[in-house]
Amino acid sequence: MNAAASSTPVKILAFAGSLRKGSFNKQLLRIAADGAISSGAEVTVVDLAEYPLPLFDQDFEAASGMPEAGRKLKQLFIDHDALLIASPEYNSSITAVLKNAIDWVSRTTEPGEPGLKALAGKTAAIIAASPGALGGLRGLVHLRSILGNIQILVLPDQIAIPTAHEAFAADGSLKDAKKQEAVKAIGRKLAETVARLRS
Repeated sequence: MNAAASSTPVKILAFAGSLRKGSFNKQLLRIAADGAISSGAEVTVVDLAEYPLPLFDQDFEAASGMPEAGRKLKQLFIDHDALLIASPEYNSSITAVLKNAIDWVSRTTEPGEPGLKALAGKTAAIIAASPGALGGLRGLVHLRSILGNIQILVLPDQIAIPTAHEAFAADGSLKDAKKQEAVKAIGRKLAETVARLRS
């Protein structure tokens, strides 16, 4: 079933676990997002740099509550059906900014609020790009584990682009047409899977 066949388009929140302006993962994210859009999904691409958050600290949370940026980011998660995440690999794992964002979004902010309100029941697709030979694959293993443990259904399909510093053309596309299509296919698969789950 194409996502466009649903009366209400699938809404996907897309972001990269990087703050760097020239991030390879931000470039990769847009390719996958284009694939989701081609299947009729509405994709909101956000930059975590626009949602600056302190390191999660329960004492800080008890004294000051959820930071405003955290509330806004959490609401975006709540308002979308699915997540598209491009995850850089730092020291064989995910980035601190990505883990910190997930940690803040996982917190309850209202009395009686269900645990993991912004996360549980979502569907996610994960991709990566890295200058290394494995393309960020080791980080995706950790990300898949984290997301699964907070009740997010992670698609088995994923892609990791190695030697990312050489992989992109000047226009942001991948030089390898097969890899370009494979990344778009991840976005399409996410949109179509969520549409089927809702039908």
